Amino acid sequence: MVRDMHAVVAWVMVVSNAGVGLWVLAAHFVPTLRHRLMWPAVGAAQAVIVVQVLLGVQLHLATDAPAGRHQLYGFAAFISIGMLFAYRNEMRDRPYLLYGLGSLWLMGLGLRAFQLV
Repeated sequence: MVRDMHAVVAWVMVVSNAGVGLWVLAAHFVPTLRHRLMWPAVGAAQAVIVVQVLLGVQLHLATDAPAGRHQLYGFAAFISIGMLFAYRNEMRDRPYLLYGLGSLWLMGLGLRAFQLV
């Protein structure tokens, strides 16, 4: 059950971060795409990563499998969320660029973790 949920949430993580990444990056160049729902969507896509990591930890503890590169990419995505938040002040004049590229980075980490399963 947890394994199936982890697989489904993985796709939600990749697709949601791809979607908001493209949206926010496009909004950097086209100001009319900037909508008030953009930032809650970014937060929701990042919250999916937190859920995915928690499911992965639960799955790891249940199977007692050795940790590997798959887990590395999951935790790298989790830590990247904090790094994006930490850089928001340095990039305050270009937040759309920061979160657009950052969300695409998170999507890439999710895709990379797929290859290791």
